[in-house]
Amino acid sequence: MTGLSLRTLSSLTEVDKSAWDLVANPEGEPYDPFLCWDFLHALEASGCATTETGWQPAHIVAQAKDGALLGALPAYAKAHSYGEYVFDHAWADAYERAGGRYYPKLLSAIPFTPVTGRRLLSPDETVREALARAAMQIAEQNHLPVWSMNFPGSGDLETGGRLGLLHRIDRQYIWENDGYRSYDDFLAALASRKRKALKKERAAANADIEITGLTGDDLRPEHWDVFFACYQETGSRKWGQPYLNRDFFDRIHQAMADRIYMVMAKRGGRYFAAALNFIGSDALYGRYWGRLANSPFLHFELCYHRAIDFAIEHGLARVEAGAQGEHKLARGYRPRPVHSLHHIPDENFRRAVADYLDYERRTVLADIEAQQAEWPFKAGP
Repeated sequence: MTGLSLRTLSSLTEVDKSAWDLVANPEGEPYDPFLCWDFLHALEASGCATTETGWQPAHIVAQAKDGALLGALPAYAKAHSYGEYVFDHAWADAYERAGGRYYPKLLSAIPFTPVTGRRLLSPDETVREALARAAMQIAEQNHLPVWSMNFPGSGDLETGGRLGLLHRIDRQYIWENDGYRSYDDFLAALASRKRKALKKERAAANADIEITGLTGDDLRPEHWDVFFACYQETGSRKWGQPYLNRDFFDRIHQAMADRIYMVMAKRGGRYFAAALNFIGSDALYGRYWGRLANSPFLHFELCYHRAIDFAIEHGLARVEAGAQGEHKLARGYRPRPVHSLHHIPDENFRRAVADYLDYERRTVLADIEAQQAEWPFKAGP
């Protein structure tokens, strides 16, 4: 494109918020809360995604001659592989055993957020390709071992395919709304034994607790106090140290409360568990949950069943409940492929990774097909 210029940003504060949001969530595309300036800026301003935490912002933007923003690519120079949910630790180990230096690397992703979405942010394919080529060039000129694009959307996959990027496949479990008007409609689509099991599970989960869903102005600081305590407790057990701090959650509450749906459980007049979701225009995204006390089937009720209730009530097409979790199958979540793209400048390393990815793709797709036998839905053609 004539007159197109590209540059990198060390902070989102270097670009106008409204200009970023216009290319991140353009008219006609489903709204993605994780691409908006407020979400990404909250990660930086809170200190969660910074050079000090191993996430040095290096966002690539494309501008016209008059300075108008034509496109953007969220990007970070990574000093480690944590918080990505596309696991390349074996690649790093192999590269360094061969005498190379794997970090820093270049990553295009939403920090700590394994959600599929647009990454090459522009309605113009020429601009999207220019952004991708710029990232490839940055990796090559700075002798970085890899540029990765995690959880790209379908348009990004097409662009990456044309540019010869390596393609990796994993799976997530996603609930899909087949036009259900109520939770009972959804249950009616299940095999009888599975339907009865979910009814019993939900009845047990709700037996001695009160569950509330909150969004927008109904969310108050005391709710975030409980949520953050729950998040810290669960994060400490799973990761050793949670990735996100209280300042991050305060910032998204102030900027994005209408895009947040929090499910909270109360017993004896006191909240003791919470699950945090983000609301897109066609999907509900389950992100974090935690609890300060045990209760039967609590995790399934707060994170999966209540998310389905919300999606049906608001006509959302799907619920994306995050990475991993084969237990989601029994609750109506289907295994679906998710993707990543990789540019590896070193030819020998590239060949080795490409051979591995050929094998991995076949294995993952075969596993997804095999899991259809475990779906709780009625048998059909």
